[in-house]
Amino acid sequence: MSREDEILESLRAGGFLQPGAQPRLERLTGGVSSDVFRLETPSGVYCVKGALATLRVAADWRAPVERSHYEVEWLRTARTLVGDRVPQVLFEDLARNAFVMEFYDPQTHSVWKQDLADGRVDVEVARQVGALIGKVHSGTAGDLDVARRFPTGGLFEDLRLAPYLRHAAQANPDLAPRLLALADRTAVTALALVHGDVSPKNILCGPAGPILLDAECAWYGDPAFDLAFCSTHLLLKTVWRPAHASAFLAAATALQDAYLATLDWEPAAQLEARAAALTGGLLLARVDGKSPAEYLVADGDQAFVRNAARRLIQSPASTMADLTIRWRELLEAR
Repeated sequence: MSREDEILESLRAGGFLQPGAQPRLERLTGGVSSDVFRLETPSGVYCVKGALATLRVAADWRAPVERSHYEVEWLRTARTLVGDRVPQVLFEDLARNAFVMEFYDPQTHSVWKQDLADGRVDVEVARQVGALIGKVHSGTAGDLDVARRFPTGGLFEDLRLAPYLRHAAQANPDLAPRLLALADRTAVTALALVHGDVSPKNILCGPAGPILLDAECAWYGDPAFDLAFCSTHLLLKTVWRPAHASAFLAAATALQDAYLATLDWEPAAQLEARAAALTGGLLLARVDGKSPAEYLVADGDQAFVRNAARRLIQSPASTMADLTIRWRELLEAR
């Protein structure tokens, strides 16, 4: 049975599809960790998503498919805090690790990554993204019930810490003690509900503001990770599209400032120190980890990121503002 037939059977058995309905299921491109489909039915258009056991990357990267359920849990939890800034889940099939959620028309909801690639750098979008992830962290910090619903430390290890920081440590043995200590510290920090993949490719820009998707890495852990992960993407864009470097840096600063304005669960200095250290490690991981940034292909781009990241790991910044300034200085000296 094909994946498409399996999904349609699931939706019929679960009552999501009405008897006699003739749905149209269209596979969407670009999914690395999941099968994603556009489902058109007489009642409307929806998005169907199902986790893959083996991710579509060059390296051998496997992860348990039950992460699909925790993505659903993250979406439902976050929606109580930020409303329609995350999609509504409409149906879940636990047995098949698949679910149905709202579908957003590409004509009215652009992918933030594509906007950035085209030089459309809206600092206000970055500010709203920072506030969005901060609200989720603030609203779940110290919540033991939420923590119990996300026993996903092993999943986060498989999806983030091992393929990013620990894999980069293998490629940079002189930095391995620092990178492994960073991964170990992150693994045991449990403060708030973390999305784990706050990337421009997972953010839609709609008429009412940004919408955050793809929470497969959901984990009750270190909120500094989300800030570092998104900041890493914005800093990497300065290398990919140098003509817009100043705008990307302004966007990174806006995201960080808006996020820090929500911080009410721990001293800012503590979180910023962890986020800055993680950003350095993640920058290196995007060239030496299992998921290298696919757009860093121009001559010298990977070498620049590797050398700049190594400096930031060897001498970590204490704040995100300091890290961003140092990244700007490295760019200017390139």
